[in-house]
Order: sequence, then C-alpha cells, then structure tokens
Amino acid sequence: MDTKRVSQDVAGSGCFKEAVCINAERIYDSCSSKDCLEDLRVYFPDNDQAIINQAHNVRMKKAEVITTYLDMEPVSFNRGFYSVDLTMFFRITLEAVLSPITPAQPVCGVAVFNKKIILYGSDGNVKVYTSDKDRLGQSVGRNASPKASAQVADPIGLSAKICDSSCSCCDTCGSCGIPESIRCAFNGTFDKVECARIVLATIGVFSIVQLVRNVQILIPAYDFCIPEKECVNTADNPCELFSRIDFPTDEFFPPKLESEDGMPCKT
Repeated sequence: MDTKRVSQDVAGSGCFKEAVCINAERIYDSCSSKDCLEDLRVYFPDNDQAIINQAHNVRMKKAEVITTYLDMEPVSFNRGFYSVDLTMFFRITLEAVLSPITPAQPVCGVAVFNKKIILYGSDGNVKVYTSDKDRLGQSVGRNASPKASAQVADPIGLSAKICDSSCSCCDTCGSCGIPESIRCAFNGTFDKVECARIVLATIGVFSIVQLVRNVQILIPAYDFCIPEKECVNTADNPCELFSRIDFPTDEFFPPKLESEDGMPCKT
C-alpha cells in the first residue's frame, strides 16, 4: 500500500491530517471468565495454622489477588493456537472463632488455582531483533510469538468452612508449590506445618485473558497530543483540599432500587 498517497487523498478531504504507520499490540484472541472456585484449600503459615487447629468455625473477611503466573505453549496439532496455563495465587483473610466467649482472631493464608485455556495467536516464523544489547554487546533476538496477558479482578469472598485434616503433618510448600516470593509476604513459615484442621474457601473470580502481537498498523493522525490541562501544584492546605470534596449523600441516604422506566420498584 502506498501510505503517502493514502495520506494525501484522505487528508485532502479534511477528515484528518495524515495517515501514519505505528507499531502496536493487536489483540488476536481473548476470552473472559466468571469462575466460582469452590472449596479451594487455604494454606497457612505455622502461626496462623496453630489458631486454625483450635478453631471451631471460620468467617470469610476478604480475598485478594497476590499474583498470576502465565505459561504459554503452542498447540502442536493446531497451528496458530496456543495453550495458556494460568496459576493464580490469592490471599485469603479469615476470622477464626475459638470459642463463643472469646473474640475472633484474624488469620491469613494463601489459596492456589490453576486454569488452562486455548486461544488463537496466529503464526510467525521470524525472529525480532532490536537495538537492545545483552551483556556481550550483541543484539537481542526473540521469537515473534504472541504475548499472553491476564487481567484479574479482586475476587469476591463467598464462604469458608473448616474441616478435620486427614493427616497431622502437611508439607504445604511441596504440595501446592508456593513460590518463595509469596511465602515471604506472610508471617511465619510454611514448612512442615502441623495440620489438625484445614480450611476450604469458595471465591468468585472475574478474569480476561488475551493473546497480543506487535504489528504495524496504518491509522489516521489528527495532530500531536499536546496537553491542554495545566499542572497544578498539590501542596495545598489539607482543609482546603477537603472543602473541594462533595458531600457523600449516597453514603447517608442509599439510593433505592429503580425499575427500567426510572420509577421506584413497587413492593
């Protein structure tokens, strides 16, 4: 395609200034998931596991995403498709009830979920070299394979229950493969924890997985992006900043459920 001619023809019509070629990440395939992860085993460090061993009940407080690992491999029998393995690590915060007359104690553990999906990422047999140099001063080359990315919203903690363990000693690091970087984020150790009782949690997770490739795309350009907003110094008086915040009316008067026609629903 003659980009110069396209630029002149279209720019002359007054629609935009010129047509430019940019290097961008194009989404070749994507999928969204709404997963209800039922009865996920929660692994606790030794300090919190000691509390769980004495607890009669647990209450779900919060669930958070710690990190997600992605591993991608081409599907051998279907060219252009890739298998994406996701390993999600969740921080599960609970309240452990030891007795009816004592306050519940907070405990925190980690849950792991594995998922495999297949997406189309097209096919390319070239290697891409850039001006980036390795430690030997050579150009860095990489295969022109797609890149997998995952977006995971903080999960919704649905329920948690406590059960008697079938074994008295649990090697949690060996059984679920908790990386060292995640173990260090918790107080205590996960090695050979005495597990008289275990906790099973149920959480709801929303996620989007994409396969993207770097491609060259011809796009219309209107002009350079010159900021129109002036930078404002934020070193203001705290009370002056507070005065700019609107009164949170909805917090004091929660809005009613409305029907599609805008009228309050009849009870």
